[in-house]
Amino acid sequence: MPTLPSALTHRAIAMLKAVGEGRAELRCSCEPDLRVDGLSCCDQSTAHDLARAGLIRAATLVAPGQWAPAELTDAGRRALTGLPTAA
Repeated sequence: MPTLPSALTHRAIAMLKAVGEGRAELRCSCEPDLRVDGLSCCDQSTAHDLARAGLIRAATLVAPGQWAPAELTDAGRRALTGLPTAA
């Protein structure tokens, strides 16, 4: 089970909100990159952390290296609303 950061930064919260609003895409790879409103995210390290923690994922299956709409996972929605994330 992925581990969640103990506290989300303001930037991570903004990234989660953009994903939740349908404004983000992930480049599918072992370390998925994120872009928001068509622009590369300035903090790919945080994007990788959010994906590794299971808070965001690609909404559709695409070939490696291709972009897909990003979506929040259930854990991502709970993290954004402040609800407990334990299973």
